[in-house]
Parts: sequence; C-alpha cells; structure tokens
Amino acid sequence: MIPQPQRIALALAGIAAAVLPVLLLTPGKSAPSAPVRRASPLGSPTEPPLAHVFDRPLFAAPVEPVLPPDAPVLTGVVGRLGSDAVALVRTAQGTSRTLAIGDSIDGWRLESLSIDAALFSRGGQRARVPMPAAEPAPPAQ
Repeated sequence: MIPQPQRIALALAGIAAAVLPVLLLTPGKSAPSAPVRRASPLGSPTEPPLAHVFDRPLFAAPVEPVLPPDAPVLTGVVGRLGSDAVALVRTAQGTSRTLAIGDSIDGWRLESLSIDAALFSRGGQRARVPMPAAEPAPPAQ
C-alpha cells in the first residue's frame, strides 16, 4: 500500500503532467520583449566581419611556387608515406636518383614527403617542390 503523502505527490504530478502542456501550447498574451541589442564588430559598425573574403573570387588561379633554379625536380613518390616512402628526383645535371627522408642531393636535404610534393632544405632556405602536372592524354582515334 502506498502511504498518504506519496499518493498526494503522485496525484499532483499527474495533474501537472496533464495541465502544463495545455497551458504552454495555448496562444496567449506574452510579455513584451525588450529589443535585442547586438554588439558591433571590432571593425567598422556597418561593415560585416570578413567582408574582404567575399571580394575574392571563389576559384582563383593556382599560384605557381617560385623555386630556386638548382632545386631538385620531383618526378614521383614511391612507397607508403610515413614508413618506407622514397622520392624520385631529377638533379640539375639531368640524372635521376631515389632519396629517402634525410638524404641529400646537390646540397638539398629531403625533409619530408607528401602525396604530391617534397620539402627540401638547404641552410636556412626551404623549397616545397610539387609533383609536375600530368600531360593530357592524346585524343583517341
């Protein structure tokens, strides 16, 4: 048997569960709301933040990196990145070699490899050498 105070609490909870949704969902007169005041951005109050972003074209032409003339030319990356990948490079003399990370060629040291580029350093100079673009295939006849 449920004691008297618990029965009263259950009855009040049941009444509240039945009445509150009806009260909350009925349209009524709401209290007037205060106008919302928004803080202005740090720049000018009329210019939206990042307005300069909208002035740029969405698809800009790619920027070609300026490489030193004696930097190695990356011709390929072979192996698994992060474990046993090596770079296939062509030297300024036209010879080809494979380089593991840490190897040097013509004074340039291979620092890291990615799927489409290699990072070389020499002294305080760094050069990110991208993989050359593929030549378009000839049309089929």
